Amino acid sequence: MNTSPRHTSPQRILTTHVGSLPRPEHVVTQLFAQDSGLNYIEAEFDTIMAAEVSGVVARQAASRVDVVSDGEMSKISYATYIRHRLTGFELGEMPRATPRDLDDFPDFKERLAKLGATPKYQRPICTGPIAVKDLAGLHKDIANLQTAVAAAGSTATPPVRAFMNSASPGVIAVFQPNRYYASTEQYLQALAEAMATEYEAIVAAGLDLQIDAPDLAMGRHIKFRDVDDNEFLRNAHLQVEALNHALRNIPAERIRMHVCWGNYEGPHHFDIGLEKILDVVLKAKPATVLFEGANPRHAHEWEVWAKAGREGKIADHKVLAPGVLDTVNNFIEHPRLVAQRLLTYANIVGRERVMAATDCGFGTFAGFGAIHPPICFAKLASMAEGAKMASDELWGRA
Repeated sequence: MNTSPRHTSPQRILTTHVGSLPRPEHVVTQLFAQDSGLNYIEAEFDTIMAAEVSGVVARQAASRVDVVSDGEMSKISYATYIRHRLTGFELGEMPRATPRDLDDFPDFKERLAKLGATPKYQRPICTGPIAVKDLAGLHKDIANLQTAVAAAGSTATPPVRAFMNSASPGVIAVFQPNRYYASTEQYLQALAEAMATEYEAIVAAGLDLQIDAPDLAMGRHIKFRDVDDNEFLRNAHLQVEALNHALRNIPAERIRMHVCWGNYEGPHHFDIGLEKILDVVLKAKPATVLFEGANPRHAHEWEVWAKAGREGKIADHKVLAPGVLDTVNNFIEHPRLVAQRLLTYANIVGRERVMAATDCGFGTFAGFGAIHPPICFAKLASMAEGAKMASDELWGRA
């Protein structure tokens, strides 16, 4: 596996995705057993996860994904998994965090709930001091991904690199209520110190680190739904400061950050505009930014990036990885549409500073997801074809 810190190729636009992929039902069963502590057998869990990571990396390679992940097979969700690795969290009764946009359409909100599109997870609550508790799961995840990528290296379309997801201090703070620390700042500081160990272990293993930070966008219409933009942005800056502190020992080129407004079908008419959060997003240390660029609510925001580029706000080392696939519908995007989207961003920052990505994950929560699994990989294959089209135009190949 190539562990070069470069996130792009000098010959073509590379392809990647946000991280989570559909989990088979027997994997979901194992994850809920682990999370509840009921019928959980560690050896059985480990065997199944190793096999599934191997399989999902092979499927990514077959779909010509260049920068692959473990599909987050071993995580029940992108943020709540941390209670198994850190002290200070316990399960408790908390009202569900519901997006503000769904409140305007109660019948639709009820329909989603009946369809199981709004998963009911037990929410960890911070009730004590946060510290590293047990990183055995992390090290198993790293080993599984390394083994799977090595095996895929002998295929016709070997991965270029691999990445692993990890929750930002901000997203943990936004979705896991604090009942222990005296202030948000103290809570974020404790999370940053604890999560730094996970971040550094991922990079030390030769993997790229992906920071999942929907708190910088989705947080606006969930936790901060009842305050004004200024208060939300004040907290967003605190979240980025905590993140940057946690990343202090890692080169920016080895880090990517995902920002999104929530991976669910809904009106999204209360999503905060990219133009309002772009400064705080660009303030974060990660060199590569993955963001929504395909769905009907945010596809137009290439204009925001273009304006920022003209104004010199996008640092020269930043790489843009726009979502060119929508992750909440089963349309397979036409490769030409993918190419058009990539060419748009290449015109903003240059061909060497663009990657093809997805709006969000295909399996944000274990057991839930709008995309039929085979269609997920067909969408990824179409992305690869579109990236080749764009690359051929940008590099002048006949």
